[in-house]
Amino acid sequence: MTAARLPQIVAFGGGGFSREKGNRLLDDYVLEQTAVSRPRVCFLPSASGDADHYIVRFYRTFDAARCEPTHVSLFRRDDGASGDLRTHLLSQDLIYVGGGNVISLLGVWRAHGLDEILRECWQAGVVLCGLSAGSLCWFAQGVTAFVGEPRVVDGLGFLPWSNAVHYDGERGRREQYHGFLRAGGLRPGYACDDGAALHFVGHDLERAVSSRRGARAYRVEIAADEVTETPLRTRHLARMAAMAA
Repeated sequence: MTAARLPQIVAFGGGGFSREKGNRLLDDYVLEQTAVSRPRVCFLPSASGDADHYIVRFYRTFDAARCEPTHVSLFRRDDGASGDLRTHLLSQDLIYVGGGNVISLLGVWRAHGLDEILRECWQAGVVLCGLSAGSLCWFAQGVTAFVGEPRVVDGLGFLPWSNAVHYDGERGRREQYHGFLRAGGLRPGYACDDGAALHFVGHDLERAVSSRRGARAYRVEIAADEVTETPLRTRHLARMAAMAA
């Protein structure tokens, strides 16, 4: 790890090993962003309550032949970390946050001080990524409908916008997001279909990518009570790989 590495966040609308069986394009993409031949990768399954099946699927995908995988549990006595939690996370090349309940995720992170540790990791150049709750958490605001009625949740604010995930994958997501924007309770931001991801370097959007054809990302803004949804150029990762070959 070197201080010269730039802060990076790759926020999936949905996808990766837990949502796209047999499609490793997004997972391979985030590994590549570390620029390390055998990166250290730590999985944070906090939003699922550290579900066993989720952790097993992570290790099956991020196997020891490709990287050095670990996970951190905040719900068990044996947390999975080697030594001090802060030291462990700062030693990683990639931190991958799973999906689930973003409100629970943020609550347990703040209780354990992970919000500040993860900010240190981001500033030190550890690549941060995740899907669903693991995408919403990095932004100033997001819309969640995991339990009960849709609501706005305040994220960690590493990225100073709002975020909407599963934009095409869950009924009503787009309408809910637009409704909160019109009501004035949500700042402008970005939205991603399942299979699409936003790659930020610092606060700048580097590119939008996708693991399936047709998946898109959007810039979403509000002016005079009108929502403007601008499709972003979203590059299909298989096509990018073929062009680079």
